[in-house]
Amino acid sequence: MITSRQILLRLAAIGDWLFAKAFVAALWLVRLLPVDAALAIGGFSTRALGRFLPAHRTGYDNLRAAFPDLGEGEIRKILAGAWESIGRVGVEYVFLDRIFDYDPENPDSGRIEAVGVDQFIEIAGSDRPCIVFTAHLANWELLAVCASTFDLDLSVLYRPPNNMYIARKLEEVRGSVMGARIASRDGALIGMSAVLDRGGHVGMLVDQRFDRGPDIMFFGRPARTNPSLAKLARRFDARVYAARSIRLPGNRFRLELNGPLELPRDADGEVDVRATTEMVTGIVEDWVREHPSQWLWMHNRWRHRGD
Repeated sequence: MITSRQILLRLAAIGDWLFAKAFVAALWLVRLLPVDAALAIGGFSTRALGRFLPAHRTGYDNLRAAFPDLGEGEIRKILAGAWESIGRVGVEYVFLDRIFDYDPENPDSGRIEAVGVDQFIEIAGSDRPCIVFTAHLANWELLAVCASTFDLDLSVLYRPPNNMYIARKLEEVRGSVMGARIASRDGALIGMSAVLDRGGHVGMLVDQRFDRGPDIMFFGRPARTNPSLAKLARRFDARVYAARSIRLPGNRFRLELNGPLELPRDADGEVDVRATTEMVTGIVEDWVREHPSQWLWMHNRWRHRGD
């Protein structure tokens, strides 16, 4: 006998499938447009519609708390820019193979400006484990594409969408232009440890809430933060690099890689987990302050479990 729960699960699966079909059809239609026109439409759409979504209030509250001295107009301008950036990221998924046109032989010829090429080459040729961290700024996916361009064996930690059909489609897109990926779920830490243990390299986003992590100050407020980067650096004596994407006018990007960073050490000479987590969080805060409209303010970074 089929239970009501089984019926609901099947209906949910059918709904996911239908939504995914519509999603893929939309991607196909977008793909027919010129790149710049499609990006403009994506940015305009989310800029116009974002303010009607519940997450808009979260973004507004986050910005008001992070920048208490800014006027109302400036806060709303940053938030509108953040919505536009999200829309552009969504469309950029469709055109990753066209947008990332960096040519090491002609570095000034395309949409991508790369800063820290020597560091990319250094990591690619290193047999010592390395960790590259970034944040949800501009189009963070381009950093993994850049690593692949330089033959950097980088296993990237990512969060798959809840809709498994859309997750498969995005995997197809990512797989065509990126290297190895590790799904951010139970067992992810084991996967990253295995890569580092063999002298490989991992990439990870470090700016999202982690309810089981310590409180680290971020824009003057305590925020639960994932200490995994620091723990892995300590365990495997890994070098750590900071990478970010910056959105430039004309649908162009600057990709920056800096490092290896000098990590704080404890009395025994080991990587200090808390101090390193604080340092990494401080770097991300500096990035966001420099380009606030390019960060994901709609994520409730400061909410604790049970709030």
